[in-house]
Parts: sequence; structure tokens; C-alpha cells
Amino acid sequence: MSREKTADIERDAPRHAMKTAIRLFGQLSNQRARLITVVFSVIITTALNIITPYYSADVMDSLIAAVKTAITQGTRFVIPWEPLGRQLTAITVMYAAMTAFYFFQSFLMASVAEKLILTLREQISDKIHKLPLKFFDASKPGEILSRVTSDLDKISETLQTGLLRFITSIGTIIGSFAFMFYFSPLLTVIFIGFTAVSFFITKLVAGKNLELSAVRQEKVAYLTGLTEEYYAGRNVIKAYNNEENSITALNKAIEDVAAANEKTDFLTNSVNPSIRFLSRLSQAVILLIGCSRMAKGLMTFGAVQAYFQYMGMCSEPLTEAAYMINSLQSAFASAERTFEFLDGDEEVKDTARPVPLERAKGTVAFENVSFGYTPEKTLMRNISFTAKQGQKIAIVGATGAGKTTLINLLMRFYE
Repeated sequence: MSREKTADIERDAPRHAMKTAIRLFGQLSNQRARLITVVFSVIITTALNIITPYYSADVMDSLIAAVKTAITQGTRFVIPWEPLGRQLTAITVMYAAMTAFYFFQSFLMASVAEKLILTLREQISDKIHKLPLKFFDASKPGEILSRVTSDLDKISETLQTGLLRFITSIGTIIGSFAFMFYFSPLLTVIFIGFTAVSFFITKLVAGKNLELSAVRQEKVAYLTGLTEEYYAGRNVIKAYNNEENSITALNKAIEDVAAANEKTDFLTNSVNPSIRFLSRLSQAVILLIGCSRMAKGLMTFGAVQAYFQYMGMCSEPLTEAAYMINSLQSAFASAERTFEFLDGDEEVKDTARPVPLERAKGTVAFENVSFGYTPEKTLMRNISFTAKQGQKIAIVGATGAGKTTLINLLMRFYE
């Protein structure tokens, strides 16, 4: 895989997001029991999160009714078991159960993610020993390290936090909208109008963010490779008095990373405030209309406060979903680069039944051999020579003429 190809992958990734996602989750086939448990826990957590505001409407109406009764009768306010005491106990149990299931699924998903990353690292470790020499000649060590460090860390981080939050957000949004329509279709239509504007902004920013994130990964990989290369060759750099050029090149790479980080971070961090502003504006408009309907007796106080809970439950998941979409895209880009590495060409295996060479004379002959590291650029063309047994031949040429390449071909490092 050439550096040009690697840069192209990082810039355009994920080119096949769905295919990459299916393959990534296919790696979790040995953890089905844990995944089923996580899914079951997510369903319970989401269901409790959706039901509690609806139940709280009855609690608030019962509380207001009990307070009015105490004021009317001139008695001291107490919480009766029926129905207020029972309702408060039930809603407390709901919130406690929701918290317990959330911590449980987070703990279990962290274990699933780390085991997946361990599996991928083992596959990468096994793959490295099967790669041909041409891969290491065409790739910087920093680019290879980026596959097994930053890319896998991004996948792990997204699986542990982003994926759960994204799934929970989608379920919460669907359930919340259903109950919002139940309480007031008019207010819900207004809210959907503001939501549509938020989605438009999110889609616009997500496309640009994907492009900038890919460029940032490319710059970081290049800087890592350049640093490793200069450190390993520091003696050669000093011997040829090339310190100034090396420092200039390294500073340029650092500045490129800083500029890429600045653009990506600004775009990522600007999404949330924009959507939050639209969310607060929609709440102010809906509050005025809701209070008007409550004054007319069309909605109770409990229904209005429950509706605002659902609005908050929709607004926050929408904000999180907008952020998580960007994180998922970045994770899929990392996964795709990892799979590109695992799918790379391997060394041609020796035949299982080699033909024994009984009387080798030691003569080596090249007949019209042509070779290039890339199909676009041929390094040597129609090379022919014969080295007879016991004969010594000197290969002379300028730097880059192909002397080392000729020996690599002789040793069959390249097919």
C-alpha cells in the first residue's frame, strides 16, 4: 500500500460506511451473550426514561389536588398514601432502576469494546508477520503505528460511549415524540419545525466535519512517521549537516497538525451551541403557547410540565445524536483503514512440495527483468545479466539507480 493510497483512504474514508459497520460488528460474533444483555438493558433504560415523565404528570396533578384540598379545608398538608404516596414511591423506583441499568450497560459495553480491540490488535499482529517487504518500503513506521494505536483507540472510545448514547438517543426521541403528540399535537408541530432546522444544520456540518477529520488523521500519521524517521536517522542527519532542513520539515508538519486540529475542533464544538440555541428558542415559544392553553383549561399543569420534560428529552438526544454522528463517522473511518490494512496483500507462500535441486551450480541469470514499486513508475526495464558460479560482479550506480532493488529481487523479497 503506497503512501499516496494511504492518504487517499484517510481523506475519503469512510468510503463504504455500511459495509465497514457490518464487518466491524461481525467481529463481535464471539460476544453475542454480552451484546444481547446490553441491548436488553438499553431497552429497559430507554423505556423507563420515556415512561417516567408521563407518570410524573399524574403525580404533579395529584400533588396540586392534595395541596388545594389542604388549603380549602384549612388543614395541615400531609402526603396520603393513596394516590400521592404510592405514585411518589413508584416514580422513585423507576428512576433508581433506570440509573442501575445505565451503569450496568456502560460497564458491560466497556468490556465488549476492549475485547474487540484486543481481537483486532491480535489480527494486526498476525498480519504484520505476513506482509511483504514492499509494504514496509512504501509505508512509514508512523503510519503503521497509527493503525494499531490512534485508529483502534477511536473505535474503542466510540463503542464504549458514543454507540450506547446514540442508540438510547434514537429510542428516546421516538418515544418522546409519541407522548408529545398525545399531550398536544399543535405544540409538537411547532417543535418539529425547529427540529427540522436543527437537522439541516447538523447535516451541513457533518459532511464538512468528516472531510476535516480525515485530513487531521492524515496529518497526525505523517507527523508520527516523520518524527520516528528523523529520530532513527539522527546520526545520519548530523553526519550530512542536515539538522536545519529536518527541523524545518518537522516544524512544518507540526504546524499542519495544529491547523487541522484547529479547523476540526472549531467545527465540532460549534455544532452543539447552534443546536442548543434553537432548542432554547423553541422552548420559549412553546412555553407561551402552553401557558395560554393551560389558562384556557385545555391542558393541566402536570401535562405541561411533562411536555417540557419530553422536549428536554428530545432536545438533548438531538444534540448528542448530532455530535455522535460525527464520532461514528470518524470511528468508521478508523475501522475502514484498519480493515484495509488487514486486507493487504501478503507474501506468496512457498509451495508445500518444493522440487529438490540436487546439483545446483550457483549460476544466477536475469533475463529481460522489468520492475517498479508502483505500476505507474518502472524503476528498471529489460535488465539481463548472468552471474556464473564463483564469479564476482560489482553492481555500480547512483543513489536510486536500483542496486538494493536488484538484490531484493534476487532474494525474492518482491515477486
